[in-house]
Amino acid sequence: MNRVLIWDLPTRLFHWLLAGGFIAAGVISLVLGEHSPVFPYHAIIGLTIAMMVCLRVIWGVVGTRYARFGTFVFGPGAVIEYLKGALAGGGKRHIGHNPASALAIFALLALVLAMAVTGIMMGQGNKSVKDLHEILAWVTVSVASVHVVGVALHTIRYRENITASMIHGRKQAEASEAIASARPIIAALFLGVVGAWCVGLVRNYNPATQAATLPLIGTSLQLGENENNGGKETSTERRNHDDDDE
Repeated sequence: MNRVLIWDLPTRLFHWLLAGGFIAAGVISLVLGEHSPVFPYHAIIGLTIAMMVCLRVIWGVVGTRYARFGTFVFGPGAVIEYLKGALAGGGKRHIGHNPASALAIFALLALVLAMAVTGIMMGQGNKSVKDLHEILAWVTVSVASVHVVGVALHTIRYRENITASMIHGRKQAEASEAIASARPIIAALFLGVVGAWCVGLVRNYNPATQAATLPLIGTSLQLGENENNGGKETSTERRNHDDDDE
């Protein structure tokens, strides 16, 4: 067997941009805190990641062989069998995603979208989902951590550097198992759409009010604490206080 192309470029870009974006958003939130003037960029990064996930879902349907969701949907039995093999040695080798990494991928995609939804709700004044948003973030950290440990275990057990393969896109396999192209044009389109969305968010962000308008959609979101509010309550807060008085 020779090293052949398995992972297309859009899939690899998504993988590393998702990891980098999540780490950056987490550092802003945990290290700088929600009262930092930089905190709104935590939300901008989160919204950018959400756009990436939406594009990845599309690519999971129309993408290359190993990027399509249909090639790495495994039942509980397959996951258990893979984990037994990884711990005890042996087991079936998977050219694309193995059952454990597939489970982590689906979980991470769902968690990121759920965080985006709760983040948007918070930006529209619904603070009741703040705790849920934070819980989702910590669950995502846990899933990502388990995924990293699993990658390390797989690398040691099977002597296959799957981290490197997600960089150069190649794995040891038969020529018939390779994909035909890395899809560089699709990768450029992916970067273009994500970049335009991110730039639009930044350009629509008003540091004075710490609010931004979603590009093309037009929805306005509060991304941070508005210190220029002069101590005035928002309409949502007033309604909540009125309800409490009743």
